[in-house]
Amino acid sequence: MTSKQDQEATLISHLEALRRALLRSIVALAIGIVPLFLVSPYVLDWFCKQIALQGGVTLHYFSPMEVFVLQLKISALLDCVLFSPYIAWNMWQFVLPALYDNEKRSIRSIVALTSMLFIAGVAFCLIVCFPLIVQFGMSFASTTLQPVFGISNLVTLALWLSLAFGCMFQFPLVTYALIRAGIVSYETVCSKRPYVVVAILLFAADVSAL
Repeated sequence: MTSKQDQEATLISHLEALRRALLRSIVALAIGIVPLFLVSPYVLDWFCKQIALQGGVTLHYFSPMEVFVLQLKISALLDCVLFSPYIAWNMWQFVLPALYDNEKRSIRSIVALTSMLFIAGVAFCLIVCFPLIVQFGMSFASTTLQPVFGISNLVTLALWLSLAFGCMFQFPLVTYALIRAGIVSYETVCSKRPYVVVAILLFAADVSAL
């Protein structure tokens, strides 16, 4: 009976630790989104100027609340990107007591790499890939076919692609962990990698079209 009570107490303590970690992360995101929402109009203005410079396009919005919702989306993305190291650190603090010393050192490196790779993926998408997508879309313009871009469509596409690239940049860490754990072989990962990348991009495109 005592052993059962000890197990229940251990489970409750683990759940309590997880609850505290999640609560700290949620509170941090809630606090961060307020100043980031104030910054989001400048980010949106910079985004519109970059699109105009690339293709001479004037962006439009088609409902009174559309720009406000876009600013919320932008602030949410900035919130996730900027606070991703803190969220990863909270999750690491939850797992830390159950790890050995050598595993703790590995986890520290993985947490840092995860945050840096996610931020690098978002930056790569917005700086390199998304301008190419806009230029490709502009290439279909002609004297009888003129593009009219809605700001909501472009920003939503940019946000979902940014998240997709952030996830794709985690692929090296995920594959390394799977190979080290013996779940998959190196040859299998190499053969399936193109399908994974295409699946992530298709998922982002489908969601952004909703």
